[in-house]
Amino acid sequence: MRKSKVRFAPSPTGPLHIGGARSALFNYLFAAHEGGEFVVRIEDTDLERSRRQYEEEILESLRWLGITWTEGILEGGDNGPYRQTERLDIYQSYIHKLLEQGDAYYCFCTLEELESERQAQVQSGQMQRYSGRCYGLSDQEVKKRIEAGLKPSVRFRVPVHQIYVVNDLVRGTVSFESDNSGDFIILKSDGIPVYNFAVVIDDVLMGITHIIRAEEHLPNTPRQLMLYDALKFARPEFAHISLILGSDRQKMSKRHGATSLIQYRQMGYLPEALFNFLALLGWSPEGEQEILSREELVQAFTLDRVAKSPAVFDMDKLNWMNQQYLKLKSVPQLAELLRPYLMGSEWTLKLSQLDERRYHLLVEAVRDHLVCLADITNEAEVFFRQVEWEEGAREALSAEGAQTVLAYFHDGLPEFEKPEEAKAYIKAAVKRLHLKAKDVYMPLRSALTGRTYGPELPYLIMVLGREECRRRIDQARKLFG
Repeated sequence: MRKSKVRFAPSPTGPLHIGGARSALFNYLFAAHEGGEFVVRIEDTDLERSRRQYEEEILESLRWLGITWTEGILEGGDNGPYRQTERLDIYQSYIHKLLEQGDAYYCFCTLEELESERQAQVQSGQMQRYSGRCYGLSDQEVKKRIEAGLKPSVRFRVPVHQIYVVNDLVRGTVSFESDNSGDFIILKSDGIPVYNFAVVIDDVLMGITHIIRAEEHLPNTPRQLMLYDALKFARPEFAHISLILGSDRQKMSKRHGATSLIQYRQMGYLPEALFNFLALLGWSPEGEQEILSREELVQAFTLDRVAKSPAVFDMDKLNWMNQQYLKLKSVPQLAELLRPYLMGSEWTLKLSQLDERRYHLLVEAVRDHLVCLADITNEAEVFFRQVEWEEGAREALSAEGAQTVLAYFHDGLPEFEKPEEAKAYIKAAVKRLHLKAKDVYMPLRSALTGRTYGPELPYLIMVLGREECRRRIDQARKLFG
């Protein structure tokens, strides 16, 4: 029995989007579960839009997400090259074979002629497809036109009255009638093969056993099956996974927010959280567990648990999941992940003035409020910005007894070694001042931050330090005394 082998073949016409990342992930999980191989190659025959920059971004995004491959671009292997534009000679040999067999022919139709033909079919209510008028050209006529400088495309001759059946591993049995398809181009006049032809040659020569791809490729399948059969190639297994929809159940687009992995990385989503989240988009394990490690996902992943219905991209769920993974990080680990976001913010200078202990206390103070790493710039401002008093804070500082509380902490606040010491000191102040806890906590928090909410006071006090706390309290006493 052949070892399973799958592939992901992105087109470098833009960054890697959520849909492509999910397809790559499903291929990766399938190969890892089966003990098979995973190929990543580049489909760059769209010469106008393909960019090497996008290729590099796609590969970097895959690696960041935690998807590795055993063969292909960067990794090498016995079936290269792994860019389509470097395989043109390979494609030409199979074009010639189809021409010699009579399964393909040269087409000299211009765009204007094809459009005129299409319009005539529309007006007469006929199915819109190529009429096949170049199929009958003699060898002499073809040679004459080529010698005259005309550059033909090559079309595949579609068999008539044939039924093509796909036993899709996700969608079940799907049938296509060949008569619904006109003869289609397999090689453009500039010598570049079209997708449906090149992908078949690549998949066969690279030994791909299972093609796991998005549902939108399902209409391409009959044309590919025709090519498999004409070239006497064994057919692979197909699995077409559902589309990803936004919360409004429309296809994911920019209006739904970030769509590329680069954007999610920049916002500070953890790769392991996105890996977990994408795995659950259209696939579900047994049981109710949702936080799953890479090893657990690999062990559980099978195509028979991939849903036929569209997956809905739930941003709230992604945020929740990212929070769970943030909480699994130790304070030192999280501190290092957060540092680049702070160092690139307006708080760079302030952060550089904190020693490592106080920086870790800051991280510990805000970690439960972080949805993604980029949130740190907002959460940290309470420690670094100039105090501006909100209405609730003004009321708390103007309340009866507030000045007594501020005087107590201004005059007696010591330095603390641990948050527990600061917590005990504040509790003792409640007893000594004979006040309710909120009548101590609220004025103190308001003086230190200008707000009635925020990080726990012990952490706040320790990050700010004794002298900064006294300065802020003194400022509040003068303004509200």
